[in-house]
Amino acid sequence: VLPTKLYCRGGSNLDKTHLMLGRQLTLEKLWPELEEGLTHLLTRLTEGLSNRAYMTYYTNVYNFCTNNRPGANARGKSSGGNFAGEKMYEKLRSFLQNYMVGVREIADHRVDDSLLNFYKVEWDRYTTAMKTVSNIFEYLNRHWIKRESEDGKQVYDIYTLSLVIWRDELFERIKPKLTEALLECIEKERDSEQIDTSLVSGVINAYVSLGLNKDKPQENTLMVYRTDFEDEFMHRTEIYYTQESTSYIQNNSVSDYMKKVLQRLQEEENRVQTYLHPDTGPSLIRRCESILVEKHKETLWNEFQSLLQDDMLDDLICMYTLLEKIGAEGLDPLKDMLERHVQNMGGIAIQNDAENALDSPRTYVEIILEVHGQFSDLLVNAFRNDPGFSAALDKACRRFINDNAVTKLARSSSKSPELLAKYCDILLKKSAQNPEEKEILDVLDNIMTVFKYIEDKDVFQTFYSKMLAKRLIYGTSSSEYLEGQMISKLKSNCGYEYTTKLGRMFNDMSLSRDIVAEFVDSPYANASSVDFQVLVLATGSWPLQQPITNFSIPEDLQQCQSAFMEFYQKKHDGSRTLNWLMQFSKGELKTKYTKTNKSGYIFQCSTYQMGILLLFNEENILNAEAIQQATQLTDSVLRNTLLSLIKTRVLLMAPKNARTITKKHRFTLNPKFKNKRAKVLINIPVREAVNEQSKAIHDTVLEDRKLQIQAATVRIMKARRTLRHGVLMSEIISQLQTRFTPKISLIKKCIDILIEKEYIERVEGQKDQYAYVA
Repeated sequence: VLPTKLYCRGGSNLDKTHLMLGRQLTLEKLWPELEEGLTHLLTRLTEGLSNRAYMTYYTNVYNFCTNNRPGANARGKSSGGNFAGEKMYEKLRSFLQNYMVGVREIADHRVDDSLLNFYKVEWDRYTTAMKTVSNIFEYLNRHWIKRESEDGKQVYDIYTLSLVIWRDELFERIKPKLTEALLECIEKERDSEQIDTSLVSGVINAYVSLGLNKDKPQENTLMVYRTDFEDEFMHRTEIYYTQESTSYIQNNSVSDYMKKVLQRLQEEENRVQTYLHPDTGPSLIRRCESILVEKHKETLWNEFQSLLQDDMLDDLICMYTLLEKIGAEGLDPLKDMLERHVQNMGGIAIQNDAENALDSPRTYVEIILEVHGQFSDLLVNAFRNDPGFSAALDKACRRFINDNAVTKLARSSSKSPELLAKYCDILLKKSAQNPEEKEILDVLDNIMTVFKYIEDKDVFQTFYSKMLAKRLIYGTSSSEYLEGQMISKLKSNCGYEYTTKLGRMFNDMSLSRDIVAEFVDSPYANASSVDFQVLVLATGSWPLQQPITNFSIPEDLQQCQSAFMEFYQKKHDGSRTLNWLMQFSKGELKTKYTKTNKSGYIFQCSTYQMGILLLFNEENILNAEAIQQATQLTDSVLRNTLLSLIKTRVLLMAPKNARTITKKHRFTLNPKFKNKRAKVLINIPVREAVNEQSKAIHDTVLEDRKLQIQAATVRIMKARRTLRHGVLMSEIISQLQTRFTPKISLIKKCIDILIEKEYIERVEGQKDQYAYVA
């Protein structure tokens, strides 16, 4: 199969070629006609070559090379064929070298674009023609040249030979001004001038094609392209952009400079795709990034804080995109600045409304969520959710959430988990002000975002569990589904153990309903005329403490209590004990004394309030001492209960406006009590009582922490047997930090307690080493 040939469009003198056969075929006879055909191809390529001429040239070369092929003479020598091939090869080499002399003479008089145009045209014509010439000399390629190459001689196939001659005779002589013309053309494009990119691409492709491998001529090494063009191109690029960037950043804003750099980098990427070799791309872009970004990184860093403060999203995107290109070295300072900025902005936002936020969980949490949401959007939009920036945001939020103006006013680092738990209580309670269930779920998701930053998760757990208990006891939970969803979220964040007791509360409520239903169907339910309900709750599952006061139950309620206790004792054969938690009990009283409402009001009150108000069925005026004797309430509980009744204007006190309640203060029912509602909630806790409850919860948390620290210490020492003080402290903190961050002073106290209890001991002669006592 013969290779593809060039066909002429019409008649030509080359049609008058002669096929030479036998011994009349010599190189002297063959060459003139062959030379004419080669000259035609190299100089008048567009006229084409007829099929007859092509076949004649091909056949003559074939006949010449085979006329004296190896083994043709009687003595079996093969020197004739070798000699014929060598003569043909050298003749062609000489012809091409002479042709190059003429091309070079013309090129010597060309410069700049003229030189580039001439070089590209000649290169295209030459390489296209030489592909056809190589086909004509195909037999020489496949036999003589192949044998000589295998013998280690420096010969090339015809097409490669043509490239070698072009390189040695033309390119090497003109490459300085050719490369200069190329670089000037590229610089014009960088200066926003229009250039012929196909011209530049064609010349650069010629550089690439001339990179021949001496050992494997068929392979391209890019050696010529790299040494004669790319190295100087990179050098000129560095000079160009160094000058431009220095001047531009001095005379323009950082914002404009960043946009200019992005534009320049995109232009260089387009340049690679249009006419540079693909291998140049990575090194070119890295060089440009080094010049345009890395050398000016400090200027960019200095602008970052201003961009954050002014919320310049587009500029922040540009800055991140640029500095990301130089790696962690460029981004690390931004992460630190972002962390400080978020911490500062969060602290300021809370400080601006600290007094209100201290008493308003909703306000406090919404401030935090607003700050977090603002910078979360920034993280996504400007920093592409970069893990490093995400970590910086987390660190900043953790700091300003656990240490801010509100925690300082409360003088407690645990104020944040307390307020967060109270906000959950607000959302999960029945209220006309709360949004729809779907919206509440979204808010709960946001709350869990804040929750992950809370250091004292045990404080949140304690407050949340107590508030959940009250919602279940008083039936104020807005939705069992929402309660379950919140517990699931806590479980996924902190594990099964964190929410075990919360789940048991719901089981207890279900069991309690079954017990009460059984009681209602029993004869014991008829022992009292008062309509009442009881909740039977397991002691170990509920965060409920025994009452801190005695209480003399009103006679009407004693019958109810006695009836249920008899039923329960009989049901369990006396094996279980009921502890009545009157501080969580409540009821309704019907009034008959008010002048403003003839039908009377229904007071929704606590059992303690009920015990005090029922005393006024017998007496019109009672002093505090008489009330205390009748109810057996302690001073603090009595005071808080009376204050709540005074605050709701159910009782009147004399003398008025006293700062404290003494035993001599007198109390009467307020006959002018007035309210728009028939049912009036008077069980409103006073501020002092709320603060006392909060303090009691914190005290409970502290005691629980001591037990957890002691338990962790024993586990560690039991496993390790002996440990130095510093290592033990580190391991204790490591084990407990998911629930809370234990203070060093508290850990030391717990270690001393364990030494007193003889769980561990100090190693004799070693001041800072402990040993486990088996």
